[in-house]
Amino acid sequence: MSLDVGRIRKDFPILDREVRPGVPLVYLDSAATSQKPTQVLDAMRDYYERHNANVHRGIHTLAEEATAIYEGARAKVASFVNAASPSEIVFTKNSSEALNLLAHVLPFGPGDEVVVTEMEHHSNLVPWQLACARTGATLKWIGLTDDGRLDLDDLDRVITDRTKVVAFVHQSNLLGTVNPVDAVVAKARSVGARVVLDASQSVPHMGVDVQALGVDAVAFTGHKMLGPTGIGVLWAPLARLEEWPPFLGGGEMIDEVTMAGSTWAVPPHKYEAGTPPIAEAAGLGAAVDYLTDIGMDVVRAHEHELTSYALDALQSVEGLRIIGPATNEMRGGAISFALGRIHPHDVGQLLDERGVAVRVGHHCARPACLRYGVPATTRASVHLYTSTDDIDALVRGLHEVKEFFGA
Repeated sequence: MSLDVGRIRKDFPILDREVRPGVPLVYLDSAATSQKPTQVLDAMRDYYERHNANVHRGIHTLAEEATAIYEGARAKVASFVNAASPSEIVFTKNSSEALNLLAHVLPFGPGDEVVVTEMEHHSNLVPWQLACARTGATLKWIGLTDDGRLDLDDLDRVITDRTKVVAFVHQSNLLGTVNPVDAVVAKARSVGARVVLDASQSVPHMGVDVQALGVDAVAFTGHKMLGPTGIGVLWAPLARLEEWPPFLGGGEMIDEVTMAGSTWAVPPHKYEAGTPPIAEAAGLGAAVDYLTDIGMDVVRAHEHELTSYALDALQSVEGLRIIGPATNEMRGGAISFALGRIHPHDVGQLLDERGVAVRVGHHCARPACLRYGVPATTRASVHLYTSTDDIDALVRGLHEVKEFFGA
């Protein structure tokens, strides 16, 4: 079954706008944030217009309806990633908060080691740097090959009997690389280490089964999977959530409180202090429904085909260097590149004048940029609503950029 992109695009009103008179929007920045279908916008509006109340403890009708919406969204997310129970789904503010939570609650200390990779988003690097500085543990990392993949020869050298946590990205937001989870997990398990997976760029684009991954925790975020900003997800097996201590204290995450001390609510509420993102959960639930109705296998196939099209089309731009895998094997639809000596900020600005929205900079993955000798890159990224016309507009724009600079 192929994706009817024309029909899909009708659900995304922002894709019909012009960025300036006569210049239509060509959106190629979905790795930063996805656009939202009307179904998501309607779900959030319906919550605020008809059901707005705080959740869990109220006994009036609105509170019960709000609670049903919030917990219903949790159940939808659990089903979407094949969690064993909705209780394994913790709502956070975003992936960064989920990863910070893990960096605070996982046990390690002086003499222990935490392993990451050189391609990590700062969200899965800085929290572990802070945690190692706080606990006295040592941070180590797996390097990268010249073609933008994990250097698996590093596994035996970097992961040792001292390793307590291995945290790595499923799909790189800079390189597009899809990492071999099985190989990294197998090595981590051989030394008894916990495994954390940043799935921010994979859950929105491919079918992800958290139980099949064999990891201890998975983080992802709503705004990259057609949902709203302000809500992310931490998945971990219920036994782990029961074992680990709380992260933030306050209302909702408690069982009993006295002046002398407190006890904690059962997971997932143990990790959801304060009023949660209720409207955002309503929107995320609608986004899950939308993706489920289409089918993640269909989404994945469409984006795979589109990425192949883009990689081939970009070859026509002389002097363009792709930073990351140049083939479509084990990669996603985030394509970063350098265009000769033209600074990425200039590339992005000139493309924007033509309505083409791309991302420029180090994409919160500066160590990987340093690894490949570039201060920054231009990144084009796709989602289910992206068409080959969008890619053609990008390529035309890049040719015009080169012409403008006489390159």
